[in-house]
Amino acid sequence: MATTIHPSKPALTSNDSQVLQALFDAESSPSSSAVQIDPSLPALPATLNISAEDHTTLKNRELAIIQILQSSPTTETIETAISNLSTLITEFPNYPSAYVNRAQALRLLIESTSQSETETADPLFAPQNTQPSSTLFSDLTTAITLATPSSPTTPVSTAQARILSDAHTHRGYILLKGAKSRRTPSFGEQAGPDALKGMGADQLEEMASRDFFFGGQYGNEIARQLAVQTNPYAKMCGAIVKEALRKEVEGA
Repeated sequence: MATTIHPSKPALTSNDSQVLQALFDAESSPSSSAVQIDPSLPALPATLNISAEDHTTLKNRELAIIQILQSSPTTETIETAISNLSTLITEFPNYPSAYVNRAQALRLLIESTSQSETETADPLFAPQNTQPSSTLFSDLTTAITLATPSSPTTPVSTAQARILSDAHTHRGYILLKGAKSRRTPSFGEQAGPDALKGMGADQLEEMASRDFFFGGQYGNEIARQLAVQTNPYAKMCGAIVKEALRKEVEGA
């Protein structure tokens, strides 16, 4: 009597499923869930202990600082903006938006005072800029920590989403610049922000991809596109497809 063989169903672990999902959906993330943005929520979460009145005052002060900076972005006005934002942060250390804007001002200062024409890597990762780039990266991380909800399923306000979108996207940009600099022979793994010392190019690029993913989830379309381009699983899948096509062409 013939024996009937019933093929068993392949058993995939949860991690295998997550990896396969990432392979075929470059915008997916193994540990992510859809972000819920609720315009009816207060601008900042109650955990930050910033009242609506204080928030209005802070926004007005912050806007005045940024307007002066935008109207005349000289080294002097950039330094003044950084100083004024630092005062704001000292008075209200739980106000995430000030950290995001100080990070932006620090980047402007680094780029405006660097001799980028004679450097072989991004000035943010030049040895002489370690201190300001470290503060810049720390500011973005602090803003993300303050604004991120306690649970992935907790809705965020429109203002909160904007802060997280800007901070994740900017930090992703720094990490991607770091990965490029790491691949430049004259800049080693000790260059750049202190928090990134010793990290290699591939690690920084993977971290950038994750930040771009969240930047996209919170509303930044450019970050969403960059998340796809830097997704390590998507790159691996692309490389496999290219190799298969190459072999097919050679065989033909």
